[in-house]
Amino acid sequence: MGFLEALGDASTSRVLNLDYIAKANRNNQEYHEKPLFVSPIMNAAFVLKQRMRGNDAYQFESARAMVTKIILPFDPSDLSAGGRSIMVDQRGFQEAVRDVGNYNSDAFAHDVKVMRLINALPSLDPFLLRQHLLNYKIDVAPCYFSISKADQEGMHLFVSNELGRLTKLLGTSASGNSTNRMVSAMLSSDVAEELAPLRETLNLNGEDFRQGVFSWRGFLYYKWSIEKFWPDTILVLKQINEFRPTGLATPEQNTILAQLRRSIIEMVRDNSKHVNQALSVYDRSFGDLVEQQSPKTFRDFLLSAPFMFLELGEKFGAISHMVGFWKRRFASRGCPLVEVDELLTVLQDFASGFGERVKAPSSLIPRPVVMDCRHSR
Repeated sequence: MGFLEALGDASTSRVLNLDYIAKANRNNQEYHEKPLFVSPIMNAAFVLKQRMRGNDAYQFESARAMVTKIILPFDPSDLSAGGRSIMVDQRGFQEAVRDVGNYNSDAFAHDVKVMRLINALPSLDPFLLRQHLLNYKIDVAPCYFSISKADQEGMHLFVSNELGRLTKLLGTSASGNSTNRMVSAMLSSDVAEELAPLRETLNLNGEDFRQGVFSWRGFLYYKWSIEKFWPDTILVLKQINEFRPTGLATPEQNTILAQLRRSIIEMVRDNSKHVNQALSVYDRSFGDLVEQQSPKTFRDFLLSAPFMFLELGEKFGAISHMVGFWKRRFASRGCPLVEVDELLTVLQDFASGFGERVKAPSSLIPRPVVMDCRHSR
């Protein structure tokens, strides 16, 4: 089974399955009126976040930890046939998009903008993706974002409890209405007037504050997610460690499987530690703001939050992708029949998502040959 075929109807924090969304919403008027991509070809693709691979590095002007890959299936009715792929901002990116997307000028500009906005995010978590697009006045149909009503309400309640601690500091009443207005401002596409007193307290200019608040929103999302996330993570790691494929495996395959299982467990542990450390930085700075009424630490946090948010999203996204994909492909189907080769492919994909960040642009040497589009299976 190829990678695209294994995805089926899955979307995860690192996979946006537009192929499935297109098939499931062909009769949904709002889907057609508010598409993610204007090009029907692009709007039925797979959008993937993945770590930079060595053989992809020469296609970029500078080094980067993550890339956004758009895969267009050769045959949407047979995903095992693979697809053609384009990485956002690779050499020849715009020419490749124009070549496959069958564009007029306005649609092309819109779709390239959306691709680059997606590329700026560390993961494809639906809440963050929706908020990021709205931040740039791009209104997309809700069917693209699998955010349940319960999750929306849970996130709103969590943010209410967090921001309720700010009302006294900002000189507003501690009433529920005051907190609700602040929460609405925090979760809106604009940094509204309700947050202006905080900006003044922190002595930040408009753009620094806007970028900081968006990243703060991301920290709150990850902090809220963790409460229900870790039990699933522990369960999936246990299943990965115990799952046995069908058929006979060679001694070499058994050795590789054992190594992958061990590596995944270790890397989840390391990434979890990093996530907790990043969130503790936020907790300390916010605590100083609301308990000590000392804005300096939180001001420093907001200024550094856009950079911290990217790394936090990468670490959290690698774990979230593993959990989401495993639950869709394996746990939700009872005891699926999975051959050794497919299990190896899946575990190798998980392991590759935990790679080390690229430290310096100079560490990668561009190659002279450029390929705009590649085949993916």
